[in-house]
Amino acid sequence: MSDNENTQAQFVRWFRDTSPYIHAFRGRTFVIAFGGEMLMDAQFSTLVHDIALLNSLGVRLVLVHGARPQIEERLKLRNADLRYVNGLRVTDATALTCVKDATGSVRIEIEALLSMGLANTPMEKAQIRVISGNYVTAKPLGVRDGVDYLHTGEVREIDTESIHWQLDDNAIVLLSPLGHSPTGEVFNLSAEEIATAAAIKLKADKLILLTDHNGIRDAEEDLIHELTLAEAQTALSKITNESLLRHVEKALIACRGGVGRTHIINRHVDGALLLELFTRDGIGSLIMAENFEDTRQATIDDVGGVLELIKPLENDGVLVRRSRELLEMEIKCFTVVERDGMVIGCAALYPYANERVGELACLAVHRSYQEQGRGDALLTYIERVARQQKINRLFVLTTRTAHWFLERGFQEAALEELPVEKQAMYNYQRRSKVFIKQL
Repeated sequence: MSDNENTQAQFVRWFRDTSPYIHAFRGRTFVIAFGGEMLMDAQFSTLVHDIALLNSLGVRLVLVHGARPQIEERLKLRNADLRYVNGLRVTDATALTCVKDATGSVRIEIEALLSMGLANTPMEKAQIRVISGNYVTAKPLGVRDGVDYLHTGEVREIDTESIHWQLDDNAIVLLSPLGHSPTGEVFNLSAEEIATAAAIKLKADKLILLTDHNGIRDAEEDLIHELTLAEAQTALSKITNESLLRHVEKALIACRGGVGRTHIINRHVDGALLLELFTRDGIGSLIMAENFEDTRQATIDDVGGVLELIKPLENDGVLVRRSRELLEMEIKCFTVVERDGMVIGCAALYPYANERVGELACLAVHRSYQEQGRGDALLTYIERVARQQKINRLFVLTTRTAHWFLERGFQEAALEELPVEKQAMYNYQRRSKVFIKQL
């Protein structure tokens, strides 16, 4: 295959791989937050192109920008003090003037970039409408620990009705780090706080935080791509970077407030937004509000519930029979879905560490809870656990459910592609088909 043909094949494969995401994101609401530092970087124009692309794909976008470096630049020109307490600016009258000036300048620059329509650029014929306004009602932060924060405030309310009206009309809503009080006062606000509050109030599907760091890392400094709320909360105690800590805290607040997913991604990576949203693993850390309906590792107390769940499938020949003794020995390999004290789903992951391969087995959902996405949720959970164990391929043996696995990215494979140990245990009487999925 020539280089040109190889490039074409890669493009076609990539485009096909993105189609499920395109369908899934259409009509969804994303809140994207970024600091004023982004406007000072050369790649900001490419971010604008990526935002325009999302808008063209039918994603409802709310952008929240910061302006810290622009504010500090104006304060230095006035020889004014730069005073922060607990990470928050103390905004006196001089600082407020600089905040208004810098915020207005940044907002106008963003609006101008999103309004471009030059020929032979990604913005050609984009015709994006950007709407900004007094959507954020604020209140003073007041005096805390003996510090009067003056004109620094916090979010009181988000005008969700007006924002939704603009989003329904296919406009991008731009929120600045300013808030207005019912008495006509103006307050300096944190862009991250506005983004978090807006995402919660709008019931956004995603909150995306563009940051200066590479996401959450494990003990070996490998990027953790996905975390549940409990895992993210545990990770907090191990984070030493103040900026990352602040963003993870906001992510937790957002997810606990009803936002489905929060992404923390490195703004310095060209195309970071698209890489995070349109590739399987993304490039950042994703914190998920979903708890997989109390999905957890099984314990010895779950043996009875698992046996009761899989018994009908064993009787039908769908699953291989497992004795209580065998299940007790292997229970640590099992994941269960518990609902009101009842095991309604299970799956097992048997790792072959040397080959970095894992076997997915005994995937079952109670008949009363089927056709509701729980099988998909279990598969997603098992895949995430497999990645954490550095497993890069997942295989399954099945006699009746081949199409279910094919529809979820598995591909039929030969018996010889399995670990040697598993090949030796293959039951030729059952004649199970082999399917493998790359993780």
